[in-house]
Amino acid sequence: MNIVIIDYGAGNIQSIQFALERLGYSALLSDDPDVIKSADKVIFPGVGEASSAMNKLVESNLDKVIPLLKQPVLGICLGMQLMCAYSEEGETRGMGIFDVDVVKFSKKVKVPQIGWNQIRELKSPLFNGIMEKEYIYLVHSYYAPLSEHTIAITDYELPYSSAMRKDNFWGVQFHPEKSSGTGEQILKNFINL
Repeated sequence: MNIVIIDYGAGNIQSIQFALERLGYSALLSDDPDVIKSADKVIFPGVGEASSAMNKLVESNLDKVIPLLKQPVLGICLGMQLMCAYSEEGETRGMGIFDVDVVKFSKKVKVPQIGWNQIRELKSPLFNGIMEKEYIYLVHSYYAPLSEHTIAITDYELPYSSAMRKDNFWGVQFHPEKSSGTGEQILKNFINL
């Protein structure tokens, strides 16, 4: 199994690598388009600010490579948000894989949302073996609204997409690598897709 984690300077890539190692898999870190294209599975992480992360993808031409990938791709946190059409954070144009605009939580709630919350209405093999209302770990101030792509919902001020899918692209707003046994099962399910 050839797993590649996209290394573009905006991810918590080592914690994802360690989580995969705990499951018995090794993953290669790479920003090389040919290495990424030849992978069996691709993980696209992201931590930080949307516009600077997107600029790094543009500089390395990965903004053109990622949307054309044919194998299963998992976007995590900011990675999922950059797969959307647009983000209010830094007025950032995304890759448009998901036809969704990412917006900021209102001033009525504490941002970022940090900590454990639940996922519900699970609709994908990504969640095989996961019960409704399991807890996952999140750190974010922006969210993807509900859409035709939504495969899991979390509530914080309002219901939003905590996971999305379109074709061979999956995205999760939460951090599976920090979500204990639930997150490990989700990573395992992704590898088994």
